[in-house]
Amino acid sequence: MARNIGAACRRCRRENLKLYLKGDRCYSDKCSFERRAFGPGQHGQARFKKLSDYAVQLREKQKVKSMYGMLESQFRLNFVKADRQKGVTGENLLVLLERRLDNTVFRIGFASSRNQARQIVRHNHILVNGHRVNIPSFLISVGDVITLKEKSRANGMINENLEAVARRGTPTWIELDKDNYKASIKALPNREELTMPIQERLIVELYSK
Repeated sequence: MARNIGAACRRCRRENLKLYLKGDRCYSDKCSFERRAFGPGQHGQARFKKLSDYAVQLREKQKVKSMYGMLESQFRLNFVKADRQKGVTGENLLVLLERRLDNTVFRIGFASSRNQARQIVRHNHILVNGHRVNIPSFLISVGDVITLKEKSRANGMINENLEAVARRGTPTWIELDKDNYKASIKALPNREELTMPIQERLIVELYSK
């Protein structure tokens, strides 16, 4: 499975926005973005040039791709699917990204980052409606019940993540039962709950050229 193995902190600095790609480290004083709040590379501290409209659109797409840990082919497939649905294409795209199983596991609190959530899913720790699902791009639906496998409930890392979930909060579309390592999907994600500064309109404009 192809994946982005580049330095995560460089991506935050490149987008000039904390993307929370490294879990708890992003909340600590070790966060590279906080310590070096300028672009990566030898010219990172140089004054930024004014970007063209195309460059602004491209950076927005790259930012969202990095946020959800996706490659170009995966991201574009999601855009095509969103464009075929009824409604606003940009909002449809973000809802599809939020419905991914790896993102949902992160939102529940089983993982401290989407990258860690992807590993948890791939390593067969997650059950959806009682069945093992190890595909990070699997789309959850209303009424689905996501459970941590019985043998995985002693995992110290996952338990630490669940204890820290209060700091990040759980979306209203997820009902979490921490004691039973279970979460129910009450509704589909909605645009209003995405607090990260995303301008999905720019992504639509880029792909519509």
